Order: sequence, then C-alpha cells, then structure tokens
Amino acid sequence: MPTISVAMIVKNEEKDLALCLDTVKDWVDEIIILDSGSTDNTKIIASSYGAKFYENTHWQGFGKQRQIAQQYVTSDYVLWLDADERVTPELRKSIQQAVAQNAENTVFKLPRVSEVFGREIRHSGWYPDYVVRLYRTNYAGYDDSLVHEKVIYPSHTRVEKLKGDLQHFTYKSIYHYLVKSAGYAKAWADQRQAKGKKATLWQGISHAIGCFVKMYILKAGFLDGKQGFLLAVLSAHSTFVKYAELWEREQH
Repeated sequence: MPTISVAMIVKNEEKDLALCLDTVKDWVDEIIILDSGSTDNTKIIASSYGAKFYENTHWQGFGKQRQIAQQYVTSDYVLWLDADERVTPELRKSIQQAVAQNAENTVFKLPRVSEVFGREIRHSGWYPDYVVRLYRTNYAGYDDSLVHEKVIYPSHTRVEKLKGDLQHFTYKSIYHYLVKSAGYAKAWADQRQAKGKKATLWQGISHAIGCFVKMYILKAGFLDGKQGFLLAVLSAHSTFVKYAELWEREQH
C-alpha cells in the first residue's frame, strides 16, 4: 500500500489546527508542518499529534513556502491541507481509494465547501470549489506564486475528481476577512508590480462591479441568503482594493 503524508504551512493556527488534525490523525502515515513564525501554541499542538514540525521564517510567498514543506515529505503521496479545513469521512474514503489504486500520471482535486459567517456557501461560484491537493510526491508541486498558488504538473496528466467535501471554515468575522484580504491584495500587487504591470482606479471599479454581478446574480449568490449578499459585497471591495493598491504605488 502506498504511503500518504499530510503537509501544511501554518502561522498562529492554535484555534484551528487540532480540529483539522483530528480528521486525519488515524489514517495518514506522516504529518508535515512548516511554520512561518508562530507566537502562539501552534508548535505544542502539532507536537501532540506527532507531527514533524519545521520552521522557515524567511517568507517568500505561499508557493515557495509549500515547495519547502514538500521537501520534507517522505511518503509516496502528499495531501495538502490548511489549518481551517476538515476532511469528511466520505472524502477520507475517496482519498484512501485513490492512493490504493496508485494510478500513474494522475493528480486529484477535492470538492471544497466553505462556511462563511456561520453558513455554508453553496452558490456564489464557491461550490464545488475544486482544488488539486493530492498527488504523488515526486510527480507534481506548487508554483512560485506569492499568493493564490497552484499545483503544476505535466501536460499529459489526468486530473480526477474525488468524492466527499473538504470543509473550509474560512473568515471567522468581517474583521478577519478584511485582514486576510488586505494581505492577499498586497501580495497580488507585489506580484503584478514585479512583472511591470500597472493599474487604474477605473479598472478597480469595473472589476469590482463585475465581481459583484457575477457572484450575486450570475452565480446565484442570492440563494446563499444574507451571507451571500455580504460575501459578494466584500469580494467586490477586495477586488477594488487590490487594483487600488497597485495604482497607489505608482503615485510615489
């Protein structure tokens, strides 16, 4: 039977880490955690689950951090999780079946369902949010992106869908959302600026309006209730902010 590791990159995840690891501790062969400078009890919690804990505080972006973490993986397969995610029993079964089959030239994407402000978002273009998270350790890996990193793999690769949801408990509050989105906006602007890209405020406005219309109307976000409306508004705001961030840099 091929072996499987869970790999994670974390920072100050004491509120979520144990709940995540509880869903994988009994059936994976190894847990790899790469920390970027926690000041809370993250390391203590990780150690209590027998995780192999490493640190890299020289932050170069999410993609680079995942690349470093993958270097510590010794199992045949790697399953990537974030601390605010949970593997459901159905997804666990699907993962185990995929690993047992051990198909060549294949990566697997997981259907992810996010809970935002106390409600699962089943519309708004958020579900099923398929993410490639399972593959042979020596076959694929993450790109160099500062944010919104993606798994890269050979062009002839089969991408198979697994069954069962990966639960994602994101954005605990509006404040939490704004803090995270500000970080993403900065990383997005850093990435675009490094490529010589520029932005205008009109781009920010037009993309923000387009984001709201797409999420709330075209993707039926209105079916997600008040949370769907709030998410569409906040997503439009975040879209505007990232363009404004890049525009503002050009003014100096």
